[in-house]
Amino acid sequence: MVGEYGAVMAVGTRYSPGPAAPEDNLGEVMSRVARHLQEEHGDTEATLRAITTATVRTVPNAEDCGITFVIGRRKLEPRAWTGELPRTVDRLQEELGQGPCVDAVWDHEMVVVDDIRTDARWPDFAERAADAGVGSMLCFQLFVEGGNLGALNVYSRRPGAFDEESQEIGHMVAAHAAIALAGAQHETNLRGAMSHRDAIGQAKGILMERYKITADQAFGLLVRTSSVLNRKLRDVADELTDTGRLPTRDG
Repeated sequence: MVGEYGAVMAVGTRYSPGPAAPEDNLGEVMSRVARHLQEEHGDTEATLRAITTATVRTVPNAEDCGITFVIGRRKLEPRAWTGELPRTVDRLQEELGQGPCVDAVWDHEMVVVDDIRTDARWPDFAERAADAGVGSMLCFQLFVEGGNLGALNVYSRRPGAFDEESQEIGHMVAAHAAIALAGAQHETNLRGAMSHRDAIGQAKGILMERYKITADQAFGLLVRTSSVLNRKLRDVADELTDTGRLPTRDG
C-alpha cells in the first residue's frame, strides 16, 4: 500500500506507490500509506482499490493482493484485486469450502501460509491453489461484523516469500486499511441515508401540495403504500418523485 501519484493501475485507481527507498524508515512509509488512504476516505470502492495497490507496493515480496468479504462464513465476495490470481483463489475457497479466508482468519488476525503446496490445513484447496500459481500467502483480518468478515490477502508465487519483516509490515498496513475502510463505509452509509431522506422529503412535499395534507399525513400515506405493496419506503418515495405518481398494485 507507497510513493508517487500518477500512473493508472490495472485496478483502476490513480496511484502508483513505488517501493520505499532504502533511506525511508517504516514510520515514513506508513505515514504515506495513511495519507493516501485518507484521500480516498469518501468512496468505499476507491478505498478498497487503493488498499490492494498500496499493499503490493509496501509489503516486501508481495506480488498480488485481494480484499475479500466473507458473508455468513461460506460465501466469498471478492471486492478488490490487483490481478486475476486473488479472484481465482477466492473462487477455489468458495467452491471447496476451505482455505485461509473461509475459516482460519475468523480466529486469527493474521494467517501465514509459508508453502501452499505442503500446507496440511486445507489439503484440497492447497493443491489447487498451488497449481493456480500461489506459492505463499499472508491473510489479515480487516473487520468482523456479525457473521461477516473482511480479509486482506497477500500473495507471492514463490514459497517462503514472507518473512517476519513482511508479516510485521503487512500487519501494520492492514491496521491502517481497516481504519480507512471503516471511515469510507461510514461516509458512504451517511450519504446514502441523506439521499434517502431527501427523496422521502420530496415525496412528502408532492403529496402535501397535491392533497393539501400535513407533513405527518403525507408521511403516513407513504408508509401505508410501502406496507400494502411490500416495498421499501425509499423505493416508493423514489418512484413518486421520478414519475409524479404514487405506486399502486397495478404498477
